[in-house]
Formats: sequence, structure tokens, C-alpha cells
Amino acid sequence: MVATPIGNLADLTLRAIHVLSRVQAVACEDTRIGAQLLRHLGLERPLLALHTHNEQQASAVVAERLSRGESVAYVSDAGTPAISDPGAALVAHVAAAGHRVVPVPGASSAAAALSVAGDTVGQGFRFIGFLPAKGGERREALATGLADNATQVLFEAPHRIEALLAALAEGAPARRVTLCRELTKQFETVVTMAAGELPAWLAADANRQRGEFVLVLHALPAVVETALPPAALHTLQVLLRELPLKQAVTLAAEISGAPRNALYEQALALRGG
Repeated sequence: MVATPIGNLADLTLRAIHVLSRVQAVACEDTRIGAQLLRHLGLERPLLALHTHNEQQASAVVAERLSRGESVAYVSDAGTPAISDPGAALVAHVAAAGHRVVPVPGASSAAAALSVAGDTVGQGFRFIGFLPAKGGERREALATGLADNATQVLFEAPHRIEALLAALAEGAPARRVTLCRELTKQFETVVTMAAGELPAWLAADANRQRGEFVLVLHALPAVVETALPPAALHTLQVLLRELPLKQAVTLAAEISGAPRNALYEQALALRGG
């Protein structure tokens, strides 16, 4: 299982090049993309198509080659196979047949996005990948994600990014989000802001809707146990969306009459310390 670049060909590892030069065949999510990669390396190998629609049948072909003593590499279109890409069924099939499966690690857009998110609250992360395409399933998956306090990684296509950012802004306007566009490519973009600010950022430049997207929903801090009345807490949350922390606390204390110290501690928790 060979990881390939997610955009910048310089990210292909020396080990990946070595493996691709020694195998008897290369199974590919898309043989056109696989052929292009091999041409770049000056290699020629038999190519086998193995994608979402034929993974079971093609896995049997790979297993048969392995049983003859051949070695076969698998590459998805970009990044690490079996992470929102085909490959998992292939691994399960050939492992069940008694063959060894070897990871050749490399580029991963999820790991790349996490590395630049600066999510200081998160402990580990949840990988979501692409949300379901259908309306009801999509809304349910998004609601589940927004109810989860953990760091989460989502993928999104350009034709759905506007709708996704609008949904995040409506469902969790104060939640920090790192948006990565076209990672490792010429027009790579990485921004971090509150979800409520993302739709305006996207609309400010039509070019920002182009390319592939990875989003990191930052973890939410643990809620501090407080005796604050619900109305005071709501006032504080609304003010924090628009104002600096100290100013929001001062105004919330003035409006609600709640203790300033309690409001300040809650504000720190809501902002992540």
C-alpha cells in the first residue's frame, strides 16, 4: 500500500520510488493517473485497475498474482490508500488469503491539515472524511459532528464547500475551524477562524471555491461547571462571537448582573483558555 503525493510530486518518498521500481505490477485507483506517476519516475509496469466499483473482483486478481510469487503495489489517486479512497477491501482480501500487506507511508491530507491547525485543546482526532451526499443523511452526520467536542477532520469537494461552510456557520458559529485548500499545490491556502466567519471569507474571492478542501474542526474545551444563570451564559456566548474576551465579560456582567469572575472563567473555557 503505497502513499503517493497529494499535489506536490516532491513529496513522493524514496521508499515509494524504490518499491514501485521493484514490483511486478501496480494496481491503481485510476490507471491514467498511475501511468502518469510512473512516467514521471521513468518506470514501466503492468497496471491493474482497482477502484470503488470493481474492488472485490480486482482484489481477487491481485491475490492470484501474489499467489504466483509476484509483488504488487497499490496506489490511489493521491495520498494514502484506504483513507477515503479504495484499498481497504483489497487489504482484507489479500490478508485473508494469507499474503503479507506492507504499508509504505507518505503524504496524507488529513495529517497535513492537522499539523497546521494549531488546535491546542485537541487530544487525538476523529476522521470523518466526506460527509454523505444525500440531504437527510448529510444533515444528520453534520449534526452529530457538531455535537462532538473532539477534533474532527472533514473532506469536501468544491461544488459543496459553500453549503458546508454555511451549515457550520449556522450550527456552531463560534467553533474554530482550520480550512485547507489545495494542500501542497501552487495555490495552497490555510486559514483558521471562527466558523461564523467562513462564509464571508469564501465569498470574498471566487478563486477560494476552487480545488479540494480539508477542514479541521477544532476541539471544544471542557465546559466549566458554573452557577451562572442560563440567561447570563447565553449573553456571554453571544458577546464572545463579536467582541474580545475582556470586553464581552464586562458587558455580560453589566447586562446580566452575574459575577464577573464566574463569567471570566466561563469565557476562558469557551475560548479554549
